[in-house]
Amino acid sequence: MSSAPHPVAPNPARPDIKPARLSAEQYAERFADAAPRLTRGQALVEAERCLYCFDAPCVTACPTGIDVPSFIRRIADDNLRGAARTILQANPLGGTCARVCPTEVLCEQACVRTAQQGKPVEIGRLQRHAVDAVMDRPLADLLHCAPATGQRVAVVGAGPAGLACAVGLAQLGHQVSLFDARPKGGGLNEFGLAAYKVADDFARRELDWLLALGNITLETGWRLDSAARLQALRDQHAAVYLAVGLATTQGLGLPGEELAGVRDAVDFIAELRQTGDLAQLPIGRRVVVIGGGMTAVDAAVQSKLLGAEAVHMVYRRGPATMGASQVEQHWAQTHGVTIHHWLAPDALLGDKASGGHVVGVRFARQALVGGRLQATGLFETLDADMVFKAIGQKLDSQLLNDCGLSLRDGRVLADDDGRTSLAGVYAGGDCRFGGRDLTVEAVQDGKRAAQAIHAQIAAATSHKA
Repeated sequence: MSSAPHPVAPNPARPDIKPARLSAEQYAERFADAAPRLTRGQALVEAERCLYCFDAPCVTACPTGIDVPSFIRRIADDNLRGAARTILQANPLGGTCARVCPTEVLCEQACVRTAQQGKPVEIGRLQRHAVDAVMDRPLADLLHCAPATGQRVAVVGAGPAGLACAVGLAQLGHQVSLFDARPKGGGLNEFGLAAYKVADDFARRELDWLLALGNITLETGWRLDSAARLQALRDQHAAVYLAVGLATTQGLGLPGEELAGVRDAVDFIAELRQTGDLAQLPIGRRVVVIGGGMTAVDAAVQSKLLGAEAVHMVYRRGPATMGASQVEQHWAQTHGVTIHHWLAPDALLGDKASGGHVVGVRFARQALVGGRLQATGLFETLDADMVFKAIGQKLDSQLLNDCGLSLRDGRVLADDDGRTSLAGVYAGGDCRFGGRDLTVEAVQDGKRAAQAIHAQIAAATSHKA
């Protein structure tokens, strides 16, 4: 630690970045499913722990309102099809949510068994057990579609919110035109989650399963890039639902940010998810991840799994305000990630010997003074071959302003049903102001918007009649 900024990086050695740090067997082992599916016997034993509470607090704690006692009782009765139907009727992306939702702060935290025994019923793993068991069946056997209405709705963004809205509208008999800017649908499920959370290409398999319900056509490589394009959608469809996520990343605004080896964590995670051979993905021997949320954890842990020797995750405040849950923080630490608090990035360091490559990050020590974060005047430097920025994402505010949408704090202003300031245009998921940016919250946004759009179409049809 020093009391003045260090003018030169402390270690001007050549950056150590290379692929194939591990054997093929090590890659397969390290990136295997983080929480394998329960066996039938394990599921039956765990289901028997449920008290099947009346007015169960776990149901209230679930943003999508899954009837948890009902589906667990069906598992206990060995009726996995019935359990899955109960889940999917409330949450069509129940398979992904069972894998990635922070159940420890949602349904499982509310579980009565937590207070009684210090251990909740493993609701998330039971949910996965039920949904995985039926994914070899057509979804139409579980979720039925109403007769065709002849109405078409546009959904922009094939991530959790957009998919949930599309499935809800399809069930109500509407034709859905689903658009996504990327070459694949799935949104963050496909591009933004750690590989070990959705192993075995699960995001793609779930997407294909949902689209096979019918009434939904997906067009990839389609980007909402102008107000005219949004207007065209409005002219051609009964309603438009925007689930465009947060397409751009926040910058640090610091010296050295342009150095080679400095990357956005979301881009790194997306590249990892799409690579066919993990051995071809280069990783530094020393990695620094700047940020304290789930994306930072995913980037840090996967760096370690790829063979990085030293991985540091650095956050400018204390552990209580980190976006990553306690479970996620513990997961990172048990995988060899060192978490630092009260350090704000001050400069990214490089020199001539590094060939324009980052070799370290200088941090300014922080402290709370009168409730406000202030620099103490002390600095610390961490060596780094690679630096990942995980400090948040944002919308293209200018484009949305041009479209006539009202924004607040850089996100689309909409009511709880997704209605925006433009008639017939709805918004949900990460791009909507409010909410907790969780997959399950995005699914609920999509569900509510589908019902609101259906009511709008029904009212308009009735008026014309």
